[in-house]
Order: sequence, then structure tokens, then C-alpha cells
Amino acid sequence: MSPLDHKLLRDLWRIKGQAAAIAVVIAVGVLLLVMMDGLVNSLVETKTAYYERYRLADVFASVTRAPRRTLDDLAAIPGVAAVEGRVNGAALIDLPGQQVPIRAQAVSVPEFRAPALNDDYLAAGRAIDPARQDQILLLEGFANAHGLVPGDALTVTMNGARRTLEIAGLAQSPEFLYTTPPGELAPDDARFAVIWMNEKALQAAFDLEGAFNEALLALGRDARLPAVLEAVDRILRPFGGTGAYGVENQMSNRFLTEEINSLRASSRAVPPIFLTVAAFLLYIVISRMIESEREQVGLLKAFGYSSAGIGLHYLKFVLAIAMTGAALGCLLGIVSGINVAEFYRAYYKFPFLLFRVDPAAFITGFIVSVLTASAGSFIVLRRVFALAPATAMRPPAPADYSRSERLGGVFRALLDQPSRMVARRLIRQPVRSLASTAGIGAGMALSVAMLSLMGGFDRTLMLNFSVIDRSDVTVTFTQPLGSDAIYALQRMEGVLVVEPFRNVSAVLRNGLHTYRGAINGLVAEPELNRAVDADMEAIYIRDDGIILAEALAEILRIAPGEMLTVEIQEGTRPVLQLPVAGVARSLLGSPAYFELGALNHSLGEQNRVSGAHLRIDGAYGDVIYDLLKNMPAVAGVSLKSDARASFETLMDTGAGAIRYIMAAIAGIITFGIVYNSAQIAFAERERDLASLRVIGFTKGEAAFVLLGELAVITVVALPVGSVLGYYMSAAIAAGFSTDLYRIPTIFVPSSYGTAAIAVLAAAIVSGWLVKRNVDRIDPVAALKTRG
Repeated sequence: MSPLDHKLLRDLWRIKGQAAAIAVVIAVGVLLLVMMDGLVNSLVETKTAYYERYRLADVFASVTRAPRRTLDDLAAIPGVAAVEGRVNGAALIDLPGQQVPIRAQAVSVPEFRAPALNDDYLAAGRAIDPARQDQILLLEGFANAHGLVPGDALTVTMNGARRTLEIAGLAQSPEFLYTTPPGELAPDDARFAVIWMNEKALQAAFDLEGAFNEALLALGRDARLPAVLEAVDRILRPFGGTGAYGVENQMSNRFLTEEINSLRASSRAVPPIFLTVAAFLLYIVISRMIESEREQVGLLKAFGYSSAGIGLHYLKFVLAIAMTGAALGCLLGIVSGINVAEFYRAYYKFPFLLFRVDPAAFITGFIVSVLTASAGSFIVLRRVFALAPATAMRPPAPADYSRSERLGGVFRALLDQPSRMVARRLIRQPVRSLASTAGIGAGMALSVAMLSLMGGFDRTLMLNFSVIDRSDVTVTFTQPLGSDAIYALQRMEGVLVVEPFRNVSAVLRNGLHTYRGAINGLVAEPELNRAVDADMEAIYIRDDGIILAEALAEILRIAPGEMLTVEIQEGTRPVLQLPVAGVARSLLGSPAYFELGALNHSLGEQNRVSGAHLRIDGAYGDVIYDLLKNMPAVAGVSLKSDARASFETLMDTGAGAIRYIMAAIAGIITFGIVYNSAQIAFAERERDLASLRVIGFTKGEAAFVLLGELAVITVVALPVGSVLGYYMSAAIAAGFSTDLYRIPTIFVPSSYGTAAIAVLAAAIVSGWLVKRNVDRIDPVAALKTRG
């Protein structure tokens, strides 16, 4: 082993604490990159495998009633590989102890074979007995939420008829990974169920003997989806078809894909921010560390070592720290990714998990870590190599500070001797002071951004369920009803306000940009469920134009005043040309608003509603819910409190939960930077501090000279971190926002205060650790030059 390698090992051991802190900063940045890459790849791989194994359909087509022979016509469409017809209907489950009826979706299964498409995975119990008309399979998530097991009985209302059914088994399906109550966006296992039932039994329940109301199609590799959708619509239109759509618009797949896209966007936007901050901080730390060894570099050159040899030595020094941190980050990233992916598996009810990290993530982590750390060392070494050995062994010549002499009187009048020493060092080395300030500020900015993101999630919930949605209960009907249904709700004791609405499925087009969703028909001046502008002021619902949510306007690339094509997918399926009358601030979902009367008029129907928002007297809640349970036309009842709880769960899980991990990582990086700054300052001034002790300074006074500088830099870094944090929070919030929810960029004073306290706490702990080193200084040994 060469002398330089011996020196390398000694130096690494000498600064083992500082090297470990640098390695941790690198590790947490790489950890985030690897973990998020693994999550995205794992979800994509698992989703793809699950869909293939259980044959999720490529095309879904709902119809009012079509004879079974129509399936042959669908199968004859070029590019169609398989067809399955089934019955799909709404149901209500009445569980003991539940205030409101629980909404369910009833799906038929063939009697003597497995479904050709959209097969289910039997998680517990047994399959349905073909000879039994009263047996069902129940969605496992719902069963677990209510403690139901095979053999239990359920009271279910379908098509106005109540019956008791036996649970034969518990099932999962790729079609129902993300299950939401109708009219809501957040999943809730406890408030929505899926029932698989014998085909003949379900046909009888919905008066569809010898018919189906939903067709499923699988496509071959050479199929053209637009042509297939057009052919399916043409065949099913005479039977009340409501528009075929591809799997990309299937509800569960759409939300799962949106979750994956959100994670992918976050993985592209957030880890680079963390790595950039870590890289900047590493540059500061490494460059100052090498700068402090200027005299040793000069001594090595005096002994005949070449600049290339010395540079290689310090490259090894940097690589040892950087690669250790990157390797640790990769390992921790894999462990964290597997654990978080397992959480996703349980959340989305995948029966298996395929975890995979793209090797490019490891390579990127290593390259960024090594190049950043190396850049700091080489920039400093180039300056040192340019000096003659004798010059390099001497401390750098001080700059000319004579112009600052006029400040001496001020300093002497206001500050004692140790304080003047702190002030002089800050003034005489402004670049280094500014770099340290920027480093600590960048670390604080990460904490501010993550804490503000948490505040943004909370504000999204508060605004949506307090300012936008001011109802207590939402009632949906099995089909659009007339005004008599609204009068019936108004006559209920305890119902204070009834506000009708109508939701109509539609395809919105602006040139090449398309969105399949719904038109929300509201009264002109809604009180309970409103459209609001950026200032949270109510927007008047127009009958001569459509109002789009911000997210929807961005998807369609359209602005107020431009024309939008609206293809209604119900009734006579008219095609409307409507101007965009305005853009609303929607924090949940991507709605499009149109005046209720104008929407009905465009459909050729009058006074039809899909449901109503209610404000009720809480004292009459149980009575109202009992009445709604017994109304055959009611498809579901949703309490705002339940919907809010579901969204809170959604935002604390899935992609929302990643913010907690990133907040912890931001805290680690912040502490690592403050600690490194303190340790480097000590290494740079160890000889000076020893000299102070020799001339009579006490341990406390010597420590004050060093820690006073850290204190000033930390305090100055607080406003810098606050400003950087605001802009960084905007970038991270944009990365987390999806079509499902929008995270606003807001100023949360508590976030800045908490981040500032965290920085100050890190400075105090780091100062205490450094003071111990100051107290242990051996003046005689410290004044000797290290070899």
C-alpha cells in the first residue's frame, strides 16, 4: 500500500463523523430516487401482469338492453379477439348498525364456466354453486372492512326488490382495484361493495332474461381502437348504447393509471430537486474540506508527488465517501421501495407484487453523487496545484481589508473582542459565508417545501368540503327522475335545503385533445355544491356556455371564449358546440358545469335530475336515512363527513404518503448540512482556536469565536430558506397534483416556523458536538503541522 493510500485511510478515519454525515446526505438523495423509480416500475409491472392473467377487457360498452345474439355481431368486428356479455346493475346493502344504505355493484358471472374476460380472483371461500340462485361472491376489501366471512348472509336490494343472499366466497378483480362510491372520487372499502352473482339470477333480478346490458371486448394486436369503438357504437345504438370506451377510461384503471402517472411525475420532479440540493451542498462541503488541506497538498508536492498523483489521491478520498453514500442510498432505496410497494399492494388489493428497479436509477444516483463530489475537489485542487510547494504550505495571503478599517470603531464600540473576531471573519470571507448561508438555506427550503405540501393537502380538503361543497348529504337516483323526486325530498322532516343536479356522461373535445367525463348540471346559483373562482368566490352557472375546472381546461388546452365540442353519451346523444364561459378552481376532480335547465333542454328532456344535495337538521338524520333506505328509486346516499374521511385516507396513503418520507429525508439533509458546516469550520480554524487558547482565551471564549460564526450564518440562512422554500414548494406541489386532486401552493406560516425551528435545533446540536471538540483541543498538538 502506497504512502498516499495510508494517508487516505488515516484521513477517512480522522473525519469519520464528517464523512458519515456527507455519505448520509448522498444516501438520502439516492434513496428517494431509487425508491420512487422502484414504486413506479413495480406498479406498472404488477398492473400489467394482473390485467393479463385475469383478462381485463380492452373495451367496455354499456347498453340499456341488448339480445344475446348481438354478441355475435360484436365478435365479427375486425380486430376483436373475444367478447363477453354480462349484466351489471346497482344494488344497496343494508347492514345492521349502518345509518345509510351501502352502495354496491352487482356483476353477473357465467354459470358453468369462467368469464372469458374480467375474471375474478377467489381470495377466500368457494365459487358460486350453479344450482344456487342466492349465492354471491363479495369483494374482499368490503368484507374485511365489515368483518364479513364466507357463509354470512347479506340483505341486498336490487331493482327495488329486497332479498337475502349468502356469501359463498370473497373475491378480487383487476376491474375493481380502485372502488369508489358512485358520484365520489375517493375509494372507501367500507362504503362500496361489488357482488358477483349467478348470471341467470341477476338477469331475473334486472328483467334481462336472454339479454345483457354490458359488453366486454378484448382486442387483437392489429386492432384499431377508434374503429372498434365506432363499430360497437353502431351495433349497440339501437339497443340504447351509451357509448363504448377503452380500458384507459375504465374507472378503476383510470384512477390507478392516474396514481402511477402522479408517482411518475413526482419521481421526475421531486428526486432531482433533492439531488440538486444535495449536490450543491456536497460541492460546498467537499471544496471547503479540500481547501482546509492546502498545506498538506503543498507538503506532498515538496516531497515530489505530482499534481496527477495528488489529484488521484483526493479523487479516491471523494469516491470513498460518495460511493459509500450512493451504495447505502441504493440499498435503503430498495428496502424502502419494497415496503412502500407492499403497502400499495394491500391498498389496491393486488394478489401479488412484482418489484423492479430500473438499473438506470442506480447509475444516475452514482453518477450524480460522484461527479458532484469530484467537482468540488477538482476546482479547489486546480488553484492549489498552480502554487509552488513553498507557497502552498503557507496559509493563503489575506486580502486587503483596509477599506473596512472605518468599521473598526463601530465594532469596538458595540462588540467585545470575541464578537469582533466573528464579525471580521464573516466580512473578510464573504464568498465562503454566502456559500454556507446558501447551503443551510437550501436545506431549510426542502423542509419548508415538504411541510407546505402537507399544509396544501389539508387546505385542499378544507376548501373542498367547507367552501365548495356545503351540503350534508348527497342522494343519487337509479335513473334520471322528474321533479316529483325533488318534492318528495323537500317534504321530508328535517330536510332544510334541496338542490338538484344532473350528471350526464360526455366526451369533451378540443381539436386533438379529448377527455371522457361528465357534464354536471347545476342550478344557476347553487348554494350547496358550487363552482368557485381563484378567490373562492361563487361562479354563476351559465346556460349559454360551459365552465371547466382548471385541470380539465389544461387537459383540453382551451381558454375562456373558445368553442368546445361536447358529445353527450346518453339519450339521443346530441353533439353540442358550447363556448367556454369560465374556468373554475376545482381542488378535487375535473368537473365541467352547465346550467341544469339548459342541459335538460339539450337532451330534449325537461325537469330531469340525477340526484340532489341536501342540507339537513342533524337531529333528524336517522329518520331521513331510514326513509331514504326504503325509497326504491334511491341508488345511494353519501354523507359529506364520510366522503371527507375517505379523501383524508386517500391523501395519507398512496402518493400522498410519500410526502411524509420526503419530509423526513429533507430533515436529515438539513441536519447533515448544518453539522458538516460546523465540522468544516472547526477543521479550518483548529490551529487558530489552539492559538487563542495559548494566548489565554478560555474554552468558552474559543468556542464562541467558532460557534458565533455558525450562529450568524444560520440566522441569516432562515429568510433565504424561506424564500427558496416558497418556490420549491410550488414545484413539488405541481408534481403531486393530478386530475383527481390539485394541491395549491399556499403560504403556511407554521411550515416556515417549524422548518426554522428544525434548522435552529440542528445548529444547536451541531454546535454542542463541535464545542466538545473545541474543549478537547490540545494546543501544542494542534499547532503542529499534520503530515
